Amino acid sequence: MQKKRLDGWAGETPRYPIESVDNALRLLLLLGERAEVRLTEASQYLEVASSTAHRVLAMLQYRGFVRQDAATKAYRAGPALTSVAFAILGRLDIRERARPVLRRLNQEFDETVHLGVLDGGMVHFIDAVESQQAVRVSSRTGSSMPAYATSTGKALLAQLSREELTRLYPEQDLRPVTSHSLTSRSQLEKELAKARKQGFAVSQQESEPGVASVAVAVPNPIGTALAINCAVPDNRMNGVLQKRIVEALKKASLELGDLL
Repeated sequence: MQKKRLDGWAGETPRYPIESVDNALRLLLLLGERAEVRLTEASQYLEVASSTAHRVLAMLQYRGFVRQDAATKAYRAGPALTSVAFAILGRLDIRERARPVLRRLNQEFDETVHLGVLDGGMVHFIDAVESQQAVRVSSRTGSSMPAYATSTGKALLAQLSREELTRLYPEQDLRPVTSHSLTSRSQLEKELAKARKQGFAVSQQESEPGVASVAVAVPNPIGTALAINCAVPDNRMNGVLQKRIVEALKKASLELGDLL
């Protein structure tokens, strides 16, 4: 199934195909679909001997497109691949594409809507449309916060494996941002399991007193972890409103994913 999806990107077969180049490119596409790839998986996917797959991965590692985890020996996206992804992201101008989606959400609820990206253990807010109500959550555009303290961050962290999460937060203790913040990785893991099951994440005054928010991750083919959130003064948030926001965010995230 994975192979079929990746091969769906292919155009016409070139007149003089170079198998080694094709194998390298296919592995990069595979890394766009998976957080990590092991040698045996690469060998099976390419339908080549392990020694051949190893040589391809070794060359990608040499050029910085993959890196190998010293403990698990699995291969992950390297700095060169990340650099290319962010360069493409910059040219796409994701904020321009996302702005109509954010604006519609803002108009529907008259509450502040944010677009955030995961940057290590932090979430960076790259755009927002602010509510016009007198009492409102202000825009966080340009600011960064610990991902575990925000709904946006939790929605994005929920996309990671447990091993990836542990690498981001190697210590069990988490520094609280407010008196309502999570204070341990164990608490965070429970929250993320709930977010995966529900398809959305919440924050109740965990990043700022008096602020409640809901967030949904955006399906993104270019590999950059994005999420949309709707932030509301805590005294306006209730079960009915939260349900409406979740439904709207899920639809909006799919729409934005198609635009990227």
